[in-house]
Amino acid sequence: MKAFPLLRRTFAVLALTTLGAAGAHAADDWPKAKPITLVVPFAAGGTSDILGRLIAQELGASLSQTVLVENKGGAGGVLGADAVARAKPDGYTLLLGTIATHAINPSLLPGINYNAAKDFAPVILLGSISNVLLVGASQPYKTVQDVVTAGKANPDTIAFGSAGQGTSQHLSGEVFKQLTGAHLTHVPYRGSAPAIQDLIGGQIPSSFETALVALPYVQSGKVRALAVTSAKRTEVMPDVPTMQEAGVAGFDVSRWQAIYAPANTPPAVVDRLNKAIAAIIAKPDVSGKMKGLGLAYTPNTPAEFTVFQTGEQAKWAKIIADGNLRVQ
Repeated sequence: MKAFPLLRRTFAVLALTTLGAAGAHAADDWPKAKPITLVVPFAAGGTSDILGRLIAQELGASLSQTVLVENKGGAGGVLGADAVARAKPDGYTLLLGTIATHAINPSLLPGINYNAAKDFAPVILLGSISNVLLVGASQPYKTVQDVVTAGKANPDTIAFGSAGQGTSQHLSGEVFKQLTGAHLTHVPYRGSAPAIQDLIGGQIPSSFETALVALPYVQSGKVRALAVTSAKRTEVMPDVPTMQEAGVAGFDVSRWQAIYAPANTPPAVVDRLNKAIAAIIAKPDVSGKMKGLGLAYTPNTPAEFTVFQTGEQAKWAKIIADGNLRVQ
């Protein structure tokens, strides 16, 4: 009778050994079996889509395998991220993740189905994009401190626009309020374009927007850029000071883009993807295009990216909790 438990243990060990061998074999064969799908969790035409198609084209050439881009937008990136979280972890389904899908939404939208920290294998951080505090050309505010002073003197009478609730532009404004004590009122729009138009038209006095989107309006004199939200100045607007330089200590907000695979994707595949994409970004023509999108890239390994992501998730969880933020 004692032999049966021993047999069960033997079979279990054999099964695990077989599965391990199969996983290793699959990693060795990758990516020969079929095309790779890169899910972009936003609509076509935006920065994420443009970046995703650039990476897909170059990665396909690097791996000698087709890389298809699938736009799966909706719910601030949640739908696309959820689809990849549930995909087979074989290296053939990837996600172009963002600060929204993996740092903001997990705390702002507690009902989402995926776990941003556990359901994905971080591959590589592609880069970050700074936001910028804008004011209309006809507004009296010339510096960040002018806005702070007015926001404190006349609580909730100064509005700031954003591309929508839960966006990095919205959250930039919330961080501004928390760090300065200025009482501003958030006005969410359905995207950047209508927010910018109302800023130009004087319907709102201020707005947070990505530096790249804001650039032509700043250059034309239709709006003024008071400060960028990143800890360092951006190449897109090198003459615009950072929030920290403008007197707001501790202000550091950047949108970021990254590549993820489903959790439990073979480490060898993740490592190969990381190295291949890092080599792609190092190409002068690719790095030039990424800088044109406003992206600042720093080389990173999957382990380094994981540490960065963990810090971002903790940071935004606190900001959202401290501001008692809710998506309406």
